[in-house]
Amino acid sequence: MINAPRRKEVKMRRSMLFLPGNTPNMIINGDSLGADSIILDLEDAVSPDEKDSARLLVRSALKKMGFKGVEITVRINSIDTDYWKHDLDAIIPLRPNLIMPPKASCAEDIREVDAYIEEVERRNGIEVGTVKLIPLIETALGVENAYQIASACPRVAAIFLGGEDLTADLRCKRTKGGNEIDYARKRLVMAARAAGVDVYDTPFTDVNDDEGIEVDAEYAKSLGFTGKSAIAPRHVKVINAVFSPSEKDIEYAKLVFEAIRLGKEQGKGAVSLRGKMIDKPIVERARQTLAAAKQLGLVEDDINE
Repeated sequence: MINAPRRKEVKMRRSMLFLPGNTPNMIINGDSLGADSIILDLEDAVSPDEKDSARLLVRSALKKMGFKGVEITVRINSIDTDYWKHDLDAIIPLRPNLIMPPKASCAEDIREVDAYIEEVERRNGIEVGTVKLIPLIETALGVENAYQIASACPRVAAIFLGGEDLTADLRCKRTKGGNEIDYARKRLVMAARAAGVDVYDTPFTDVNDDEGIEVDAEYAKSLGFTGKSAIAPRHVKVINAVFSPSEKDIEYAKLVFEAIRLGKEQGKGAVSLRGKMIDKPIVERARQTLAAAKQLGLVEDDINE
């Protein structure tokens, strides 16, 4: 039994950076690349003849490195391979924050992974449910079953869109504009919010297009994604900025609650701000903005209503 400590969750998960599980030079710098979460990849980034060595490398890194200030996600191999149980046997005792099962196509896939993780947790004296799941949805069937996947079991903390494999399954070309995955993006956001879990967007794959990643991230945010993934460290800063509340957002949120406070003092039943009634959705968005700002250390005060 490995006496590994429970890993702390990050304050806010805006960016998730993929790091190949067979690249020690990248893994050892994982907590200095600026991402809120790093995804140690044992699947697509690793060839079949390197699966065992990559698993040992990731296991050793989790055991010996602190990875301070970042959340740890491990993408395992899919359940239609001979690798996935070996991945979980090696990784779960080190208590990563999240396991990412790829090619999730239905709730039964997730329940199978959930059951095996529980078995490994019990075997290692770990509280059941400690390690969470973030299913990677990258097939047409998975998109259509997104809500069932998101609500498959309490261990699911978020769902994640995989655009590259999805477009291969759809038999279409992956483009920068992303029109071919627009339906999938919207479907996953709707499913995640209905299930009460977070949802993360696929990476922008042109690592040299700094303007393109900003446009893509802004669009993902506008759809309701919690955050976005990256395959290049240079994209992390932009993603973090896009998915953080701006000074303008924070100031407006403060004005909303100040208007509510003044309205209560004056005995008003309805309150307006800048000519617009402050209704429940506006209050909820303002609350979310200030909660995120506080998590990031951008404001100190609690919300006073």
